[in-house]
Amino acid sequence: MSTAAVTDKRGGSLRSASLPKWSPWAIAGGSIVVAVGIGAGAGLTSHIQWGLIAALLFILGTYVIASAVEGRRQAKDRIATSLVWVAFLLAVVPLVSLIWTTVKRGVKVLDPYFLTHSMGVVADSEPGGGIYHAIIGSLEQVGLATLIGAPVGVLTAIYLVEYGRGGLARAVTFFVDVMTGIPSIVAGLFILSLMLMADMQPFGFAGSLALAILMMPVVVRSTEEMLKLVPNELREASLALGVPKWRTILKVVLPTSIGGITTGIMLAIARIAGETAPVLLLVWGNSFINNNPFSGAQQALPLYIYQQYSQSSGSTAAYDRAWAASLTLIAFVMILNLAARGIARWKAPKIGR
Repeated sequence: MSTAAVTDKRGGSLRSASLPKWSPWAIAGGSIVVAVGIGAGAGLTSHIQWGLIAALLFILGTYVIASAVEGRRQAKDRIATSLVWVAFLLAVVPLVSLIWTTVKRGVKVLDPYFLTHSMGVVADSEPGGGIYHAIIGSLEQVGLATLIGAPVGVLTAIYLVEYGRGGLARAVTFFVDVMTGIPSIVAGLFILSLMLMADMQPFGFAGSLALAILMMPVVVRSTEEMLKLVPNELREASLALGVPKWRTILKVVLPTSIGGITTGIMLAIARIAGETAPVLLLVWGNSFINNNPFSGAQQALPLYIYQQYSQSSGSTAAYDRAWAASLTLIAFVMILNLAARGIARWKAPKIGR
């Protein structure tokens, strides 16, 4: 009898042997032990090299053991699963390392005082100061960019899905695709050229205009995909009742897809919240609190991080402030993503029994 089969005592039939459920964990543990031994014996000091060796041993070990016990066909399935897990870990480990490093270094000065005070007359090399002025600037600039970019993006997507036909729709689609990959510095230079022609000084709203340019193609693409998911039967039923098309879009199409549209807008906000280049060119930075985005230079969290880190040479205080501001920005983006998920779940169509 083959080693890949055993006899079923109840019915006398044969069924293929299989590895126990804990076998992947055992193989992974053995791969790690062997990789550490190989790395230490070869004099490898990088844990990344040890991890890559362990991943390779895990894949090879899974295939060899599964082939011996379950056969080559099942071994191929297990090796595909192993590759998925290895790819997942390769993507997660740098992310976890980044978050851990930011939290570990950012909590040193992150306290209520840091969040409620500006730099003011504090020099970059001195301890103290905070990011209140940067938080105000980021909220105002991103908020104004959202007020500009979100409606334009949603209306453009409605045109492309519901009305767009012919050359104009193709041209709009083409330029949206081009704008999706446009570097942020190009958007900043475009607004800067307009400011130079009008002889204008840096101010917060100029940064909002550049951020709106970066935001619009993201909103268009996400909204367009959400509108395409609305069943045509809903549109046809509304039109069959004599409802005008604009009212069908307003009362049927948009409410059905509002969850996905809101999620796309939230993700677009999270994307522009960390842009530094347009803010550096157009907003210029300010150590004091400026609540008016239409007059005078402002500060923003990404620009604050850049300036503090660039001034951190020989200054531990500036270095710590840069990490604390980075942690604040990550928390802001995380809150936006959680809000997007919550809104999407809240507005998701209810499925009846």
